[in-house]
Amino acid sequence: MKSALALAFLGASAGAVKVDFTSDASIKDGASTIAYGLMKYYNGNETGQIPGNLPQPYFWWETGALFTALIDYWAKTGDDSYNSLTSQGLLHQVGDSNNFLPANQSKAEGNDDQGTWALAAIAAAESGFPSPSKDEPQWQDLAVNVFNDFVQRWDTKNCDGGLRWQIAAFNAGYDFKNSASNGVFFDLAARLYLQTKNSTYSDWATKIFSWEQDAGLITDTYWVLEGVNTENCKNIDKTQTSLSASLFLHGSAALYNATTSTQWKTRVDGLLKGVQEAFVSNGIFVEVSCETVKTCSTDLQAFKGFLIRSLGETAQLAPYTGATIQPILLTNAKAAAKACSGSPSKGFSGQAGTACGFSWAGANSTFDGLTGVGEQMNALSAVVSTLTQNAKGQTNGTSPDKPSGTSPSGPAATTPKGAGSRVAADGMAALVVLGGILYGLL
Repeated sequence: MKSALALAFLGASAGAVKVDFTSDASIKDGASTIAYGLMKYYNGNETGQIPGNLPQPYFWWETGALFTALIDYWAKTGDDSYNSLTSQGLLHQVGDSNNFLPANQSKAEGNDDQGTWALAAIAAAESGFPSPSKDEPQWQDLAVNVFNDFVQRWDTKNCDGGLRWQIAAFNAGYDFKNSASNGVFFDLAARLYLQTKNSTYSDWATKIFSWEQDAGLITDTYWVLEGVNTENCKNIDKTQTSLSASLFLHGSAALYNATTSTQWKTRVDGLLKGVQEAFVSNGIFVEVSCETVKTCSTDLQAFKGFLIRSLGETAQLAPYTGATIQPILLTNAKAAAKACSGSPSKGFSGQAGTACGFSWAGANSTFDGLTGVGEQMNALSAVVSTLTQNAKGQTNGTSPDKPSGTSPSGPAATTPKGAGSRVAADGMAALVVLGGILYGLL
């Protein structure tokens, strides 16, 4: 891994990231430079460190997001420099039950955290990412195991359904049902259906989406709101984040692709319009809840990458949306690359002059002084989103030793039902206060 990083460093051009977006080779070179700067934040592969963990101030969920970004990077560029590291980290964090509930997160994990790791696993399955050895859990199986956990935690005793933010009742936020947790459940179910054609997954995806609408968390204009308190199920936090919107857009596009139904097309169209209304300003992505007032937390600074990947996948899964989505992705890729021009005195160990900022808006869209894992991930996903096609074509998500179209192995998927047992296992994620309202984000 160190050799790969050294080669990446030597091969990168000096100074700010400059990309000719008419050239795939130039896009890949720029992405390589950004990826190198990103991976300088990760130390899980070093002696004495824990694979799959980022150092403070990053919460555990963000490493799962990091691996998703790296899988996407590999799929679009063919650069496998970080594949071994990604596999090592994902497999180290699966836990004793192969469901991303590891002992080292026993007091710090929520449903949305667990789901973020499951989305990394399903991305690996979809893209044909190299499979683990046969004595280890396979990517799709890991996703299925998390899906089954979510089914058991579906709670109809409060608010007629939905996943709570936290897994364990003793953690702050257990009385809050958020769109991020239900969004990862929805996206996971939708993509498992696309891979397997097992109707259990589409049934659950439909159930989750309907609950979000009935709870008032997906509005008539397809804005996705933050969540609802379980005390009376009417106190809705109306904050919008690009993460939650991206999860429901991606899942809806997967279901449209699998079914070509008018209902899912309507939802794709509505959510895409909602994203444009809420998160696109003068063509540039803006984290509407915090960016303009400069109050985004470390978590929030990583959400644009989810939105970018969701839009890119939507353009593939629902090709008619490409005419709308591709120009937006290109505009933001150019702005993101331009913002990868920082050279902070500390906190960034990538190539000098290539640190990526958070905000891409404004007349100049130059480096804004904010650096970190989220900023690098966002920019990496933005730049590679413009590649003409994936270097590695998507598969049906099955492991090489499984026939196409079969149901996944692992615990049997459960049909929708009432509230199951809520597993008292782990969970406090970051708390963010916006507008005086306490709410959870991964």
